[in-house]
Amino acid sequence: MLYGTEYWAIKRYHAQKISVVEMHMLRWMCGNTRRDKVRNEYIRTKIGVTPIEEKMRENCLRWFDHVRCRLTDAPFRRLERIKLGQVKRAQGRPKKTWMKVI
Repeated sequence: MLYGTEYWAIKRYHAQKISVVEMHMLRWMCGNTRRDKVRNEYIRTKIGVTPIEEKMRENCLRWFDHVRCRLTDAPFRRLERIKLGQVKRAQGRPKKTWMKVI
């Protein structure tokens, strides 16, 4: 589930959906269902895993560190210097960028 999370700009809505899927998988691993009414914290301690949101944040920060260590001529670093200027944007709330999430 964590493949490619290094450069996702995750919104709160998507993080909640991912954590729901994670808990579904953890319950399935333990042999429990939602009808058993076992708390999420108990299942996590039983298996010994941290929440997926923390792991995603850790991956993102690790990737950010790798990008920062690269030379300023590298393709990833060139994106930081791009100025959009007079680009017409769509209506509504601006999309979250990776740099703003970090």
